[in-house]
Amino acid sequence: MTSAASENSRNRADALPKSWNPGEVEGELYERWVAAGYFTADPASAGEPYSIVLPPPNVTGNLHMGHAFDHTLMDLLTRRKRMQGYEVLWLPGMDHAGIATQNIVEKQLAVDGKTKEDFGRELFIDKVWDWKRESGGSIQGQMRRLGDGVDWGRDRFTMDDGLSRAVQTIFKRLFDAGLIYRAERLVNWSPGLRTAISDIEVKYEDVEGELVSLRYGSLNDDEPHVIVATTRVETMLGDTAVAVHPDDERYRSLLGGTLYHPITGRQIPVVADDYVDPEFGSGAVKITPAHDPNDFEIGLRHDLPMPTIMDETGRITGTGTEFDGMDRFEARVMVRERLAREGRVVAEKRPYVHSVGHSERSGEPIEPRLSMQWWVKVESLAKAAGDAVRNGDTVIHPASQEPRWFAWVDDMHDWCISRQLWWGHRIPIWYGPEGEVVCVGPDEQAPEGYVQDPDVLDTWFSSGLWPFSTMGWPDATPELAKFYPTSVLVTGYDILFFWVARMMMFGMFVSGDPAIAAGKQPGSVQVPFRDVFLHGLIRDEFGRKYSKSKGIGIDPLTWIDEFGADATRFTLARGAQPGSDLSVGPPHVQASRNFVTKLFNATKFALMNGAAPGEIPVRDALTDADRWILDRLETVRAEVDSAFDRYEFGKGCEALYHFAWDELCDWYLELAKVQFAGADGSTAESDERAAHTRVVLGSVLDALLRMLHPVMPFVTETLWRAVTGGESVVIAQWPQATGIATDAAAARRIDDAQKLITEIRRFRSDQGLTDKQKVAARLVGIETADLTGLRAEIAALARLTEPSGGSGDFSATAAVEVRLSATTVTVELDTSGAVDLVAERRRLEKDLAAARKELDSTTAKLGNEAFLAKAPDEVVAKIRTRREVAESEVARIGARLEEIDKSAAK
Repeated sequence: MTSAASENSRNRADALPKSWNPGEVEGELYERWVAAGYFTADPASAGEPYSIVLPPPNVTGNLHMGHAFDHTLMDLLTRRKRMQGYEVLWLPGMDHAGIATQNIVEKQLAVDGKTKEDFGRELFIDKVWDWKRESGGSIQGQMRRLGDGVDWGRDRFTMDDGLSRAVQTIFKRLFDAGLIYRAERLVNWSPGLRTAISDIEVKYEDVEGELVSLRYGSLNDDEPHVIVATTRVETMLGDTAVAVHPDDERYRSLLGGTLYHPITGRQIPVVADDYVDPEFGSGAVKITPAHDPNDFEIGLRHDLPMPTIMDETGRITGTGTEFDGMDRFEARVMVRERLAREGRVVAEKRPYVHSVGHSERSGEPIEPRLSMQWWVKVESLAKAAGDAVRNGDTVIHPASQEPRWFAWVDDMHDWCISRQLWWGHRIPIWYGPEGEVVCVGPDEQAPEGYVQDPDVLDTWFSSGLWPFSTMGWPDATPELAKFYPTSVLVTGYDILFFWVARMMMFGMFVSGDPAIAAGKQPGSVQVPFRDVFLHGLIRDEFGRKYSKSKGIGIDPLTWIDEFGADATRFTLARGAQPGSDLSVGPPHVQASRNFVTKLFNATKFALMNGAAPGEIPVRDALTDADRWILDRLETVRAEVDSAFDRYEFGKGCEALYHFAWDELCDWYLELAKVQFAGADGSTAESDERAAHTRVVLGSVLDALLRMLHPVMPFVTETLWRAVTGGESVVIAQWPQATGIATDAAAARRIDDAQKLITEIRRFRSDQGLTDKQKVAARLVGIETADLTGLRAEIAALARLTEPSGGSGDFSATAAVEVRLSATTVTVELDTSGAVDLVAERRRLEKDLAAARKELDSTTAKLGNEAFLAKAPDEVVAKIRTRREVAESEVARIGARLEEIDKSAAK
């Protein structure tokens, strides 16, 4: 290395801040990257494409910790691929979130005593757009703070004109193919929102209710009657049968007959159905087909009437009883009280804890309700989605999630796609004055006098088109030709069915579309993504799922403000393993912040000592430490490449962390200090050795910072530019394999030196010696151990000095034997004058008393048969381990006290 290069390094070290303060630099760095166009994809590029579409967050809110997890992993993938020479598209966007968004705006209107009906549909939708324009930017701001390297020029929104055109196009194609139909079926109904909602918007909670046993039929024990139990007494107003198991002898005489309904007075049939469990309760169940999913299926099998007894707000209606007009919960009480007065309540169990579905948005219990809705016939679509995975066209990572995938797509029920809302994609169905039904495509007009269906589509319908609608489909665009199919979908395993399955179904449906097939190999299967990486849920450090409703929701900006984006991202990526949940909290992020600080300080130290990357000298000219760190770098590079290619982000981050902290900082930098200290101009050899070490150190830092960049973009950008003087690590080349054989001999010598230094340091610690106290020592056997070339490094790092007056007059007061790879080195030390033996004895005696107390305590517990019989195995195992440690400490401290006594006797 030239003196000019070293001087440049020192100047760049001076230009770095005194310490790393992420809040002062992250925003400026990010906007510089965007302005430079580093994240802008070029469809005309000759580079191999790599593309990811961002799972669109809801426009209604902010990014939560799950989003930060997702985004970190996607940014890691795309930054690395960009450095590997791929033409990368990471396409961002947001979902219009039909229910959530409309709910927010309606609540705002309610503050002024207004409803959406006061404005009408068009004006209300205008107000929603106004809200979106005012509030939609918060998520983008968070993404910038996190460091998302997305192509902002291609930002998409599911209600944009282009995406709306895609929705209308695929609806018509599905309709024309007979895959969309209208039918009265049971749905999840939210009375508060007055719409059907999807399964993913239903959250099940254990609630305390009551189980009421009711008597149907005659009150005379000698006449036909049955006992049924229910937690929803009010639904009996819609009962159209009582069902029993066909083999249940108790009710054989009732089959084919009818029973008196105690409220309506109707006679309802007794039917036999295998669904009924004869061992549960009385073995008889009431059947309310319009308000229970299982009852609905029984109603279909037995062709039962299906009266709907609640309106859209959850009020009883159409029963012809005194309960009409009552809220469902009020009716529950009033019906039970009437039945009790008539002697038909046989038993009540309160409280009765059972699982009840609640609307995620309104928080109320959902109501299974028979309703006329639009549906997608999924059988053929689901089969294609399943076959794509079976055939390997799409690969799920980890493979352990495949059974869940097949369980869903192989047994999928038709999908309710209509919602009774105003905000969303309007269903493109028009009705004529004589009941005609016309589906209108994006370039078509409805006949005059026709009226459009009032419902909108389920949000998941439009987001199911996301991989290709965002790239311009149904038009043939350069983006579709270059970047579709996408490379990988990164998302949590909890929405494998709700979102991933829908994208797969729609993607397979349009796979032969000319706009998508253009430029592709003829006959190739155009799945929406080649890989699906499913990560686990993110939990706090106590294993609880982050949840705002439970008071443990964390805004990622809280961690970014306190610890920086790099520390936040590294924490998330380090804990990411395919399919496994991640438990993290502030202590984990603080540890990552410490790592960022360690990296910053180490790099600044290297630069201050003139380190700079360059052409690596021939191996024979390098020290063992230089060769060892280069070999370790190459091994870690291979480990990181392998891990990241398999989506094992945690494994790759662990390898980088331990290399950077344990090997580069804790060992190589310390060894390099000896080389730098020896470069005092006294010999050309020592100066050349130091120059080589500066090149090696600079080159290792260059490669390490490039490998860390996808995980920790901000600090690595700052440090890499200081180390190399380059434009940006964002566009730097990913480290390549060197092809150089590993120097096993150098690795063995460094390993032996580390063991020797570690044992000497342990001895010094036992003696109570400080780092400032140097001890005279003689290393016996160092030549046999082939460590002569590392004598200076061993002495410096172990704080040893040569015996004064030569080794012949040296008198050792202590010795440490260290077994190395092929021999034993004995370290003879003269600690006289370095250790206060009286103070040391007092300290050791105090430690010995504590160790004996621990030994006595653990021995007593392990000798207590009553304790052993009750204590869990893991508790007993921990106590055994504690006893072993205590025994070891008693022996060690006792031996040291004997050494002190011998020294005192001399």
